Amino acid sequence: MKEAMFYEELEGDEVRCHLCPWNCKISEGERGVCRVRENRNGKLYSLSYENVSSGNPDPVEKKPLFNFAPGTKTYSIATPGCNWKCKFCQNWQISQGPLDGRAIKPEEIVRAAKKSGSKGISYTYSEPTIFYELAYDTAKLAHEAGLYNTFVTNGYINKEPIRKIAPYLDAVTVDFKGSGDDDFLQEFAGVPSADPVFQSLKEYYSQGLHVEITDLIVPRIGDSESKIKELVEWIVSELGKEVPVHFLRFYPAHEVQDIPPTDVSKLEKAKEIAKNAGLDYVYLGNVRRENDINCPECGATLVERTVRRTRRINLEGNKCPECGAEVNVSGLRWIE
Repeated sequence: MKEAMFYEELEGDEVRCHLCPWNCKISEGERGVCRVRENRNGKLYSLSYENVSSGNPDPVEKKPLFNFAPGTKTYSIATPGCNWKCKFCQNWQISQGPLDGRAIKPEEIVRAAKKSGSKGISYTYSEPTIFYELAYDTAKLAHEAGLYNTFVTNGYINKEPIRKIAPYLDAVTVDFKGSGDDDFLQEFAGVPSADPVFQSLKEYYSQGLHVEITDLIVPRIGDSESKIKELVEWIVSELGKEVPVHFLRFYPAHEVQDIPPTDVSKLEKAKEIAKNAGLDYVYLGNVRRENDINCPECGATLVERTVRRTRRINLEGNKCPECGAEVNVSGLRWIE
């Protein structure tokens, strides 16, 4: 446990948390929406600090990050809790289950990452925003040790916390559900609006971080082609056509068991919409499909993959060796 960042003290021993857009007003002895920020005697504390529920190396492609440090391993950590309540959460045991974890210090996380042969640390599985203090302290030490840091996040975070941690982050994957449709999010994630996610995306991008975006396509309730079109057109307009986008296949989970897995043809259609909108890098996730990186100018294969693993890298720095075009593949200094 550690005193939280980004809160203000109010009268009557109440506090206001300013970490995420919920901006919870929390009375003495109570917790915020995330369940892991608690008011004790008029001070806000993070119950996530040194309370790690998961820690293991993954291919960076699993995050998914396809255009960042391809072929490297990243040490993935999580703590219990989340500021969303997704009824279809794949990791609901961590995000919405008991607040059980192991007491692991930031320096121990960095040592474990190095020992595992990982080139970086990913804050993932649940929601890194709600274990911000642990992520912040760990990310600073990770950079000192020569490791990269990545967030895998729902993007529900305020701007000031982004600005503070940005110098220690290298990449971020922002996960949309149902293309950011407000009605869908209200019913199935308990979130009033996707607007804060769009705002945080612009903030992460403006800080110079490598950004990738996922969109979970949920049959019948979150697979609107018009919403997909709106999302990809916004990405091209507000961020740029070079931002990689992954369309993910839904599988039944947690409280949503009566909806079948997404038909792959739906994902293929989403990819077509995204390419027609001008996006350079579009991938399909949770399906057995090759997701090579091809040069947007000449089509040459730059990174060859089998599902989520990189098999061959064909780059000259961040340029295509065939036509010389610059490509959006970053984090190359961590590739051996």
